[in-house]
Amino acid sequence: MPAKKISPHPVIAQLQCNSLANVVQTEIERMILDGELASGAKLTESTLADQLGVSRGPVREAFRMLEEAGLVRTEKNRGVFVRDVPIEEALEIFEVRAAMDLYVGRKVAQSASAAQVRELRQLVDAMDQAVKAGNARDYHRFNLSFHDRLLELAGNAKLLATYRKLVNELSLFRRQNLTGESMAVYSREHRQIVKAIAAGDAEAAGQAMYQHVMNSRERTLRNHAARQADAAHAAGTAPHAVAA
Repeated sequence: MPAKKISPHPVIAQLQCNSLANVVQTEIERMILDGELASGAKLTESTLADQLGVSRGPVREAFRMLEEAGLVRTEKNRGVFVRDVPIEEALEIFEVRAAMDLYVGRKVAQSASAAQVRELRQLVDAMDQAVKAGNARDYHRFNLSFHDRLLELAGNAKLLATYRKLVNELSLFRRQNLTGESMAVYSREHRQIVKAIAAGDAEAAGQAMYQHVMNSRERTLRNHAARQADAAHAAGTAPHAVAA
């Protein structure tokens, strides 16, 4: 007589589902941030479940977590889509980030240890190597780690959670800004940030981080205007201006 299959306890089953949902959420987030799932793309539970080798339940829960993180949106009777952040909203997010980074730079410069400064320099070195290799994907990954680590060193959990959500929302625009020339500029700015932190110069560190983000904002605006102009030229129409 075959052994009776024992179903897991409901609590255990829920924990297993939640753990799997976290794994699925991480993988879908990676696909979005790497550009494998484009801005505005529709996400289908069954397709992603088959692709990731899981049931639809963890994918559904991952969608909920991704919506909270600002990476996807749910439209009633239409489904789940990768968020397409309007340029006007992106520019506002850059301004909020700049204000937060002003605080972060000041705070970290006042408290960073020698070991922590070395860690930041190692991340900048890794970005420099990615610049030399022309590897935008690796550069983007190390860049995220660099800014995330600065937030962790600031020691404010609420600020860290809010900042990460804003960074996710800007992911599309930040990837579009990564050219060989811009990555080299960003790396120089990163070195200035670390130099000020290492010197314990709170005001210089805060200003360096603030200006770094505002430079990204201006580059985003210029790139968007250039894409609009190209699209308008192709369509034979005049581009619409975007207020800064």
